[in-house]
Amino acid sequence: MSASENLTRKTSIKNAWLLSSPALVILTLAAAGPLLIVLVYSFLLPGQYGNVKWGFSLDAWVGIFFTKDIFDGTYQMADAHLSIFWRSIKLSILTTLISLLIGFPTAWFIATRSPTMRTFLLFLITIPFWTNLLIRTFAINQIIRNEGLLNTLLLKVGLIQNPIEMIYTDFAVLIGMAYVYLPLMVLPLFASIDRFNMSFLEAGYDLYATRWQVLRRIIIPVTKPGIIAGSILVFIPSLGAYVTPRLLGGGKNMMIGNFIELLFGQGRNWPLGAALSISLLAVVMAALLIYVKFANKGNSHGT
Repeated sequence: MSASENLTRKTSIKNAWLLSSPALVILTLAAAGPLLIVLVYSFLLPGQYGNVKWGFSLDAWVGIFFTKDIFDGTYQMADAHLSIFWRSIKLSILTTLISLLIGFPTAWFIATRSPTMRTFLLFLITIPFWTNLLIRTFAINQIIRNEGLLNTLLLKVGLIQNPIEMIYTDFAVLIGMAYVYLPLMVLPLFASIDRFNMSFLEAGYDLYATRWQVLRRIIIPVTKPGIIAGSILVFIPSLGAYVTPRLLGGGKNMMIGNFIELLFGQGRNWPLGAALSISLLAVVMAALLIYVKFANKGNSHGT
C-alpha cells in the first residue's frame, strides 16, 4: 500500500469516527450512564428517608448475603434474600423449560404447514404482543383465581368439591410467566425449524432410526441455535419480571425485581437495591456469555 493510499485510509477512518461520535456519546450516556450511577450508589450509605449518603461503604454488598443484628452486631445469613434469589432463578428456569416443551411442538407444527397457513399461525402467535403486559397478566388472574374460569368449570363438571388455591402462589407466577413469554420461545424455534432440511428425517428413517433417535441425533442438534436463542429470550426477562409476580404472586411470593422495587420504595435502602440490581445484571451477563459460548460452539461444529 502506497503512502497516499495509507493516508487516505486513515483519513477515512478518522472521518467515520468523527461522524459516529455523537451517536456513540448518546449511547454511552443513555446506556452506561444510568448503570454507572447504580454502581456508585451500591458503594454508598443509605439515607434516612431514601436517597444515599456520600460515604464509601460495602454494607450493601455484604447485605445481599448477610444481615447485621441491631443488638450485638453479629452477622447472619440473609435467608429472605437468598430465598428470593432462589425463587427467581428457579421460576425462571422452570418458565424456560415449560416454554420450550410447549413452544417446540408448536413451532414444528407451524413450520410444517403450507406457506399461507404458516403466515396466519405466526400472526396468531404475535397477537399477544399487541396487548399490554398488565392486561395479559390480569387475564391469567381471571382464569386461575378461586372464582375464575378454571375453578368454575372444574366445580361444574364435578372434578373438585372446593376451589383449588392457585392464585398468589409460585405456581400462579410460573403459569403467568410461561404464558407471557411463550411467543419469545416459539419465534426463534420457528426460524430454526423453517431452515431444517426434511430430507434428514427420511435419511434417518431409512437407516432404521427410531423416532427418539431421530429427535435426539438429528432434529435437536440442527435446531440447537433456535433452542438456545429462545431459552435466553425467555430466561432473561423472566429473571427480572416485575408485573407478573406482583399480580399473581402477591406480596409473599415476590421475585428479585419486586424486591429491588421494594428497597427503592418502602424499604428506603437505595444502596442495597443498587447492589441487587448490579447482581441481577451480572447473572444476565453470565447467561448471555453462556449463550455466546454455545452458539460459537454450534457454529464451529457446523463448519
